[in-house]
Amino acid sequence: MSAALPIVLLPVCVDDALLDACLGALEASTPAGTRVWLADDAQAGPRAQAVVEHWLARTGLQADYTRRERPIGEVAHLEQMLAACADADVAVLAADAQPLPGWLPRLAECLARDPSIASATPWSNAGEAASWPRLGVLESLPDQPARLAAACAAMPPLHPELPAAIGHAVVLRGSARRKAGGLDASSYGSWYAALIDLSLRMAGLGWRNALCETAFVARQYEGVPADGDMDALATRWPAWHARLAGFLMDDPLRGEREQLQRLYAELPPPDPQRPLFGEPAA
Repeated sequence: MSAALPIVLLPVCVDDALLDACLGALEASTPAGTRVWLADDAQAGPRAQAVVEHWLARTGLQADYTRRERPIGEVAHLEQMLAACADADVAVLAADAQPLPGWLPRLAECLARDPSIASATPWSNAGEAASWPRLGVLESLPDQPARLAAACAAMPPLHPELPAAIGHAVVLRGSARRKAGGLDASSYGSWYAALIDLSLRMAGLGWRNALCETAFVARQYEGVPADGDMDALATRWPAWHARLAGFLMDDPLRGEREQLQRLYAELPPPDPQRPLFGEPAA
């Protein structure tokens, strides 16, 4: 199954080392010619800007970089990016994320496979409700990413429900996002909370927030809310915290997590001789 690839939106961060790792993984794991928008809310210093410039000069992706003169805040900046994409499907990638091979085609196929899906979130070592190998636990970065990506690709594409989309990486259906009204920059200061709010509004309109179990995007850190964000979520969505707690206690994705573990274990480990022949180790 082949689906049109969404636009990748990457809000540029301050940490040049994390940004460099993210861009390197993005280049290695994303089909050439994919549209990528690096947007800087006046956050990146000279070293991070140098990382971006070096990457732009060499990338095989169709990439653009914009930088604001003055910051307007994480949520407002992302909403400007999303609004500029109109009804296009977009993949928002955290600036400390490291996507594994096949991540974007698998996420695009997830949206194409089920028109009721408004957001598709891949597995992650820092994915909270979509965490692997353990639920809600921040794990280290995968040490055999190609092997893990192959195991994910072998998963049956059933796309079970998540409580909400998660910010390490998420593909948003443009039509669903626009009908739900976009991000609420006046109520939330973090992408973490604004994405939950958007997910719940899209679900209220009849769409689903799904796990894309065939894709994996690693991340160094978990997302965090801004001050006051969780209180704002609790006020607008009184049942949210109980719903999330119930999901974490019941662990409805335990079977999928264990299946991925079995598939991973059944695959052969990377060949240590591959680097000798000019091939990267998995």
